[in-house]
Amino acid sequence: MKSNSLIEIDRAHLIHPVSAYRAHERKGATVLTSGDGMYLTDSQGHRLLDAFAGLWCVNIGYGQESVVEAAAEQMRRLPYATGYFGFANEPAIRLAEKLVELSPPGLDRVYFSLGGSDAIDGAVRFIVHYWNARGLPSKKQMIALDKGYHGSSTTGAGLTGLPAFHRQFDVPLAWQHHIPAPYAYRDPQGRDGEALIAASVAELRAKVEALGVDNVAAFFAEPIQGSGGVVVPPVGWLRAMRETCTELDILFVADEVITGFGRTGPMFACEAEGVTPDLMTLAKGLTAGYAPMGAVLMTEAVYATIADGPDNHLPIGHGQTYSGHPVSAAVGLEVLRLYTEGGILANGQARSVRFGERLGELAAHPLVGDVRQRGLLAAIELVADKSTKARFDPALGLADRLTATAWSNGLIFRAFADGSIGLAPALSCSVDDMEVLLARLTRTLDAVLDQPDVRSAIVDP
Repeated sequence: MKSNSLIEIDRAHLIHPVSAYRAHERKGATVLTSGDGMYLTDSQGHRLLDAFAGLWCVNIGYGQESVVEAAAEQMRRLPYATGYFGFANEPAIRLAEKLVELSPPGLDRVYFSLGGSDAIDGAVRFIVHYWNARGLPSKKQMIALDKGYHGSSTTGAGLTGLPAFHRQFDVPLAWQHHIPAPYAYRDPQGRDGEALIAASVAELRAKVEALGVDNVAAFFAEPIQGSGGVVVPPVGWLRAMRETCTELDILFVADEVITGFGRTGPMFACEAEGVTPDLMTLAKGLTAGYAPMGAVLMTEAVYATIADGPDNHLPIGHGQTYSGHPVSAAVGLEVLRLYTEGGILANGQARSVRFGERLGELAAHPLVGDVRQRGLLAAIELVADKSTKARFDPALGLADRLTATAWSNGLIFRAFADGSIGLAPALSCSVDDMEVLLARLTRTLDAVLDQPDVRSAIVDP
């Protein structure tokens, strides 16, 4: 079918996630047709280096044949198996075992979802059940971070701390609360390091005190905030928040949907600070985007409290038709093998060194106010005035300019609405791929700088 026909059908029928519907209809979709390694090709034959791994997820690159074969073999053998009625399937069992082996110590139980948003929903339901089973039914309030992202479902959208996911959806709900993000570049008091960590701990304590310690159930946090602009907290922040939650007797939930599976360096970001959360949500890199799947991992203590609670002879009423889907699980097993035995995790760690060095050099670019990076996860925040950190006037449409200019240079990244650039290249990125990425990124920044209205908006230091 010709791409023009596909674009018209898309306009007429397909609802796209997180988009302005009428604006999308006017512009029309870009139809992607194939992928190979770090590259995507659209229906016009335009070949682009994907520096965002799809949506933070294609960590192993496109076209890994062993993953395709694993999925095909499992579809031939057993394309579906329910987890209800005591049934199970080998790939799901093996994948649960492997996740326990690779995750922070103590996370011994695994529930499979279809993705990150419903992993968050599952975590919320497990948390509510946990406190009821402990005989503390007043503990229902939950706290997250401004600029955090915990999905766009009915429940998760309210825990998410981004206005776009609240607007017209009547969230946050009454039991959902937020404290400031550990965002050093824009901290109103200029705090960083230990001072910023202390401020976050104090904010959490104050919020719990205001709500009442007997009413607070859990604190949700990404180790690094992805969709909020890749906000990288100071080293030690995660451990401090974990310890504070333990002291206050509230559950600590690490949302590693984006940061998991080598994105920040280690297999899981929690590893870097020796943190074991009470619950951990996963998705994206679990299957590297090759099939839908997410997971909730929990400690034995959380699981046992639920399992041994009142009326424990009755079913725990949480489940999904496709939980532990055998094809997705087979894909996940092969993806995990590629991270470990296939060397992709180590490759990502090696590539992150050059990535960080070159991004650090870009901090001197006239458009750049701040660079944030951990592993192969980064943001470049653009400003009109480096001294005051003032952003560009929204009327300039900087995000659209960045996207269009990058496209013309054969590059895909995420341009946030505030003018920041998000980068998350595949962990399988080669030395040559990294150099192409960095060259095209630099060329894009230079080209946007050369646009007269952008250049005139810059305040010289």
